[in-house]
Amino acid sequence: MAENQFFVDSDKLSEKALEHKHKLETDPSCRTNHMEYMEGMEQINSDVMDKVLSQMNSYDYDKYTAVDVRRALNSETCNVEDFKALLSPAAAPFLEEMAQRAKIETSKHFGNTVYLFTPLYIANYCENYCVYCGFNCYNDINRKKLNADEIEHEMKVIADSGIEEILMLTGESRSASDVKYIGEACKLATKYFRNVGLEIYPVNSDEYKYLHECGADYITVFQETYNSDKYETLHLMGHKRVFPYRFEAQERAIMGGMRGVGFSALLGLSDFRKDALASALHVYYLQRKYPHVEYSLSCPRLRPIINNDKINPLDVHEKELCQVLCAYRIFLPYIGITVSSREQKHFRDGIVKIAATKVSAGVSTGIGDHESKYAGEDDADAGDEQFEISDARSFDEMYGDMEDEGLQPVLNDYVYVG
Repeated sequence: MAENQFFVDSDKLSEKALEHKHKLETDPSCRTNHMEYMEGMEQINSDVMDKVLSQMNSYDYDKYTAVDVRRALNSETCNVEDFKALLSPAAAPFLEEMAQRAKIETSKHFGNTVYLFTPLYIANYCENYCVYCGFNCYNDINRKKLNADEIEHEMKVIADSGIEEILMLTGESRSASDVKYIGEACKLATKYFRNVGLEIYPVNSDEYKYLHECGADYITVFQETYNSDKYETLHLMGHKRVFPYRFEAQERAIMGGMRGVGFSALLGLSDFRKDALASALHVYYLQRKYPHVEYSLSCPRLRPIINNDKINPLDVHEKELCQVLCAYRIFLPYIGITVSSREQKHFRDGIVKIAATKVSAGVSTGIGDHESKYAGEDDADAGDEQFEISDARSFDEMYGDMEDEGLQPVLNDYVYVG
């Protein structure tokens, strides 16, 4: 996939902005060092990143054979070497056996349950230039930030549909969506939902502590790709450009008291097998360091964005995605696995019976349009979406479909006492 196909249509940008954008794209010397922390970024003393990147960089998946895959499937527990074999091309002919093993592990630890939640985007302002994202600062889209009344109205609409867990998201802009603004949104969310998650720009551990005190239960951060060289070519400007600060976000959140942390690479940006390995090892090493925390993995693929419909997963088709998810479950049997509305209905309905434990429902990636979406209308005042979704089922439809698949939909499994 040629990198220049990621770049957005920029006809409406100012001449000065166009010049800066062009320099960032064509002249690496205009970019800041992506491995150096910016002012105000907390640096923690952790060896997890070095461990993960060392394993990923040395991973030669073509060396594994059917013998290695068979050994991994026959082992009672799956070690790192076994996991590498299960992610390799040699494991493709064993996909049915991997699915059977994954299903056994899922049933053993989660029964036949599937968790339902919905995302709520409260702002789409962004200060980063990530060339694959619809929210990036150089993309000409309708920007919007919900005020407190609008946030609460959206939450009431969602809660009235039956949802008990919400994941709140913003664009990555401290100036437009500062930590206090997000904290106030968390306080509102606790009025309507039993479980509150955040997918926002990475912050320092004291800020995660504040957000947890405001009501946030968990955070999710996408590393996008664990290949730091590729990461540099995709994140040309903004705080997100700093690779190590983003990598350490989950550990800072744990230090700040968050109950749960979620991880993901955006499969298709780089070598998906190496990114899948690194995502799982990121969980693996932190799980051993902080065993009391709840861990989860997502497995999203690239989706088309506004002004660029050419973006599609690089070599990651449904068969490969299924292999990754089954390998995740076999290697990390206790963790939650989320499959988003980026995937089609048939895939999500199938994978929740094998490896996934959580799916979104009633999804909109736009800003302030849940009510119009549920009513089947268009909202001209809504902020534009981050990416196109594939599965637009409502909460009621998803709940009914999960029951029809023989699964038990779960809306919340956590109760605060005291």
